[in-house]
Amino acid sequence: MKRTIGVMSTLLGTSVIARLPLAMLAIAVLLHAKHVTGSYAAAGLVAGAYAVASGIGGPLLGRLVDRRGQLLVLLPSVLLTAGLLGATAALRVGAPLGLVIVLAAGIGLATPPLGACVRALVPGLTRDPEATRVAYAVDATAVELTWVSGPPLALLVGAVWSTGGALVVAGAVMLLGTVAFAVQPASRAWRPAPRVERGGSLRAPGMRTLVGVLVAVGVLFGSVEVAVPAANESLSGLLMGLWGLGSLIGGIAATRRGGGAHSPAGLALVLAFLGIAHLGLVAATGSTAALAAVLFLAGMGIAPTFASVYAMVDRVAPAGTVTEAFAWLATAIAVGTATGAAASGALVEHTGPAASFVLAGGAGAVALLVCVVRARSLEDRPVLANLRTLARAAA
Repeated sequence: MKRTIGVMSTLLGTSVIARLPLAMLAIAVLLHAKHVTGSYAAAGLVAGAYAVASGIGGPLLGRLVDRRGQLLVLLPSVLLTAGLLGATAALRVGAPLGLVIVLAAGIGLATPPLGACVRALVPGLTRDPEATRVAYAVDATAVELTWVSGPPLALLVGAVWSTGGALVVAGAVMLLGTVAFAVQPASRAWRPAPRVERGGSLRAPGMRTLVGVLVAVGVLFGSVEVAVPAANESLSGLLMGLWGLGSLIGGIAATRRGGGAHSPAGLALVLAFLGIAHLGLVAATGSTAALAAVLFLAGMGIAPTFASVYAMVDRVAPAGTVTEAFAWLATAIAVGTATGAAASGALVEHTGPAASFVLAGGAGAVALLVCVVRARSLEDRPVLANLRTLARAAA
């Protein structure tokens, strides 16, 4: 047991370091693109290209991991990503916009799927459903630290050194962290379960349910990320930090209580809290103190939501597709966040931040509805189907 905890701690620690740059890159790419092109509109196109490419590249690399193992995918992808970050950092003011977009898209496509890889390792290391849920909750909680510290770190390096320097630092940290993770014996030895059917993870109804849930949750995130600065620009950093701190506290609580929801009904309760708490931001819009309090409370539902969803992946994903499945969840969040941010921006422009908070609460309601309507797809029967298929293949 102590050895397992030690292995898990090492894997989680190295993977969190390697994932810190992901929290830096969204703002770092935007700011460097603005520096190079001199235009926020152009920088927005570059940031959008990076985000879209990340959503495409994650599942593709995840599927490759499920076929070739982690080491053979993680090392080439991180070397390519670090090289592209270096090339982007070296761009001079006035560089062609097309070149900046191509490099940003390349970074997004090549970024190694570290989160998916570490979560794919968990069931094989813990061998116990309860311990697995706790491990996912610990991971979801630890990742919140990267989102709290990553953007300020990118801004600090950009101010002290340069916007290109922030990209160089992100690339170096990602390279070192990914290599440290990939050379661990558990990562090197990991092999996926044999595929017994053709196709990807999304052929499973339960995976489509989880992706639908997280797209809606992503819309909630994107709405809040735009609405909070619109409600109080001068204190937006502090307010968003309280939101992240709430998630951190919620993740710790979920870890202590067994790792989040254990069933579709439990996930529905977590999503109900997430949606209702964020809808409460509507009433708090006019008061900074109230907004801070409600953001902290609402944030407490974030990490438990992720922990609960992650714990269901191994149950519903087809055999041999677990890394790709986790990568699809990251894509779902990215798509939802981009959609929510775009819609929220239009709402803020025309009606104010309260309308964006209504959108956030509505997105939480949609996530809950998807979970409730498709609850049967999240039950244990897909696992039994995988076992029966494996048995037929063996026979």
